[in-house]
Amino acid sequence: MTRPFVIAVDGPAASGKGTIASRLASHYGLPFLDTGLLYRAVGLDVLTGGGDLGDPVAAEAAARALDAARVAEDAALTTGEAGEAASRVAGHPGVRAALLDLQQAFARQPAGAVLDGRDIGTVIAPGAPAKLFVTATPETRARRRWLQLSGRGDTITYEAMLADIQRRDERDAGRGSAPMVQADDAVLLDTTDMDIESAFDAARRIVEAARVRHGFLA
Repeated sequence: MTRPFVIAVDGPAASGKGTIASRLASHYGLPFLDTGLLYRAVGLDVLTGGGDLGDPVAAEAAARALDAARVAEDAALTTGEAGEAASRVAGHPGVRAALLDLQQAFARQPAGAVLDGRDIGTVIAPGAPAKLFVTATPETRARRRWLQLSGRGDTITYEAMLADIQRRDERDAGRGSAPMVQADDAVLLDTTDMDIESAFDAARRIVEAARVRHGFLA
């Protein structure tokens, strides 16, 4: 097989897309990139440098200086603060442009790759053979993220988490540059009433159907 098999996994925060994408990568033996970590790293770099997340010049500068090799091992990127920072800097067109080449280069690996984010199937890898849009109700996603952060010792109420999820959804879907939308050819996977095993099995079946449809046979 000479064509890369790319799996694009998009969706809102706490929908389960990251866990699903990671497990798909492991299942198919493909490299995995959580593109949200790139935006989280940019946001934290702006804050660490004393900058303003609303400043497009500062945010783009941070994106262009980003060392992508560090993001997978930086525990600070999993905090709620990092998630909020990522959502804010992701709205700057210059930031998205600065990270575009990095993400597309990752998707061009010979065997293929799995990428998850907000605009993988629409902007980063629009030609990906397999596309999923993973979602769940805001209430379910807020509860998941609240339990996750509370388990780490973060002090946040469920109500505050729900408000944060709703605010980020509105920002991600409403931004002018690469808004979060379901690609026309992406398969919708609603994980509201699923545990992770059920969600992964459903995702795997979607990918298997795409493999057959596009001639990627085992």
